[in-house]
Amino acid sequence: MTQELHIKAPALERPADWKNYDDFATGIATNRLPQSTELRGRSFVLSASREESHEPHPYKYTLPFSLHLNFKDASDASHTRVDWQESGRFGAGANGEDACDIVEVAPHTYFIDLAGSTRPDMALTVIMNTQTGQALLIRCRIMTRQSAGAMPRVAQDFLPAWISNGKADDAIEMNSDLTPHETRELIGLRTWQTYSPEHTYEHTYLSSARYAWQCLVGVQRGQGDVDLASYYKFAPNQYIFTFREFLIPVASVFFFNFDTGRSTGKFLGLTGDGVVSNSRAGAFMQKASQTFYPVAGHNHPHAFAPI
Repeated sequence: MTQELHIKAPALERPADWKNYDDFATGIATNRLPQSTELRGRSFVLSASREESHEPHPYKYTLPFSLHLNFKDASDASHTRVDWQESGRFGAGANGEDACDIVEVAPHTYFIDLAGSTRPDMALTVIMNTQTGQALLIRCRIMTRQSAGAMPRVAQDFLPAWISNGKADDAIEMNSDLTPHETRELIGLRTWQTYSPEHTYEHTYLSSARYAWQCLVGVQRGQGDVDLASYYKFAPNQYIFTFREFLIPVASVFFFNFDTGRSTGKFLGLTGDGVVSNSRAGAFMQKASQTFYPVAGHNHPHAFAPI
């Protein structure tokens, strides 16, 4: 389900024949995992003590930061409503009630996406394991052209976090070894992502800051680019991959589960008409190849690798 928030922005310029966000988004959730109702009626407090951002204009949290989530009981199977409240940011704590997207992407691990009318130019994705207490918060923000400058217009900020009251009555003791952290383990990997019979993309994870993509099946067939990317390790064979495009204002957040071969995520961006759209996506994922960079030794006197 695509959630469209009708906030008009100036008409977008794009290269000749280049597709807009809305040109390829339709059907990109065909192979997505189903919605989960497991969190309904439960409440969580997530806490973070540091912010990680590679953006020239980060979100500027006041730390420590906390996010309160109170998931409502609801009869609609397509979505769950949540009361949320943030504390720790400059100024008064933000709060609201919105529909949210919840998918169980691994045992006890949930992909939760919040976007609503209270803050239509941004969305917050929460990935958390209710058993271990580990969590990662990713904020996607649409910036003005003037603010973005030469950088992608949709920025992302990251908050490694933990659940401080996740098991109903018992607080979870956070194990620092489980904290989601930036990783280089995907560098050199090439994958095929099949979102639907009409959507197959090839990804190559080039470095700690960039990835390359090309469309193999779909309306973007023949198009490709290199964009900014971030990678976090969540657990063995579980990663969070995000990217920020240069040519059109769109960014994504995906959870990769290589044990199941499933990718679950979302896109936040502007359509060709300048409407803010937050869209679900999901794919069957297959490893295609792996590049290994040499270490210094007899055959390679000098080691080299991407940043």
